[in-house]
Amino acid sequence: MSRVGWIRLAVIVIAVGALEFACQFGFINRKVVIPPSEMAVALGKLLASGQANGEIARTFGIIVLAIAIAVVLGFAIGVVIHALPRLRQALDPFFATYYAVPIFIFYPVMVAIFGLSVIPIVLIGVATAIVAMIMATLNGLDRIPRVLSKVARVHRMGAVATALRLKLPAAAPYLFTGVKLAVSYGFIAVIASEFILAPAGLGRVISDAYSDFNNPRMYALMLLLIIVATFVNMVLHAFDQRWAERRGIGRP
Repeated sequence: MSRVGWIRLAVIVIAVGALEFACQFGFINRKVVIPPSEMAVALGKLLASGQANGEIARTFGIIVLAIAIAVVLGFAIGVVIHALPRLRQALDPFFATYYAVPIFIFYPVMVAIFGLSVIPIVLIGVATAIVAMIMATLNGLDRIPRVLSKVARVHRMGAVATALRLKLPAAAPYLFTGVKLAVSYGFIAVIASEFILAPAGLGRVISDAYSDFNNPRMYALMLLLIIVATFVNMVLHAFDQRWAERRGIGRP
């Protein structure tokens, strides 16, 4: 593990240890926050019992679906917009202010149209994540060196071969940034949507546990979400770092 990795681990250990100490010795009311050790025990018992397995599968399935649609569709739309400069010029102001409007205001409308199903949640997840992927695609395509087009002409490469073998690898770092943002936005949007009106899912279960003052269950599921989100981001970061090293680009 690198020095930066050890520093990150130390920060996490210190933060968790401080919270454990504050809860155990009464600096934080246990009725408000339970110690991390109790959260871990409660999570272990919950997973062993299988009571929340259906909700866990439902939520993470929706998250994966929403992110996949946002990444694929966002990339495709970004390519089309990049090829049409006038359309891009017209849409740029909307992209710049897109996240100033809370997407969740459209949730009641989607529920009225599609009912209390997974469709509104998926649509909210896609709508939240897709613009990040579109903007990353445009950013990546903008930064493709023009010399690659000359290289393609010299080697008499077709449009498809040029795109796959030259342009796509050149834009890949920026596209991967879009994927990481889409993952984060999609994760947040789906969980938040389940909190609002969803009849099932981890967000709904956490909300119900909060209403019932069931702190062990609430914090156990919150800990699960934190662990999964942290693990996914760590994997994406490690992949990004490895990719950058292979391309000869050092990243801090």
